[in-house]
Amino acid sequence: MPLRLPISWLFALPALAVLTATAQVNTPPVAPTPTTTKALAAIPTAATTFSYRSVFDGYQPFTDQKVLPWKETNATVEKIGGWRAYAKEAAEPAAVDPRAPAASTNPAANPHAGHGKQ
Repeated sequence: MPLRLPISWLFALPALAVLTATAQVNTPPVAPTPTTTKALAAIPTAATTFSYRSVFDGYQPFTDQKVLPWKETNATVEKIGGWRAYAKEAAEPAAVDPRAPAASTNPAANPHAGHGKQ
């Protein structure tokens, strides 16, 4: 038996389509016009110059390093102290960079402090 729809559906479907199409129209907001001379002076003019520096200005392409014979490389590692020297280096605390910002004791300075401590 075929499904019979009421006649009102014939009028409701086009109305629904028009409603959804008009609901998606969005006008962009208009910027307010400055009214004071101070606000007008703050607007950048065409005479403003911008400087541009490419991120590739100091780029140095990859260059292959000279490959030493494996016996010479192993002798160098043995002379340094082997894997223990690398382990000791990794275990030492990192040197403090004088340019790095000082750690703050103020808890508000780091909003993520204490996460994960239950």
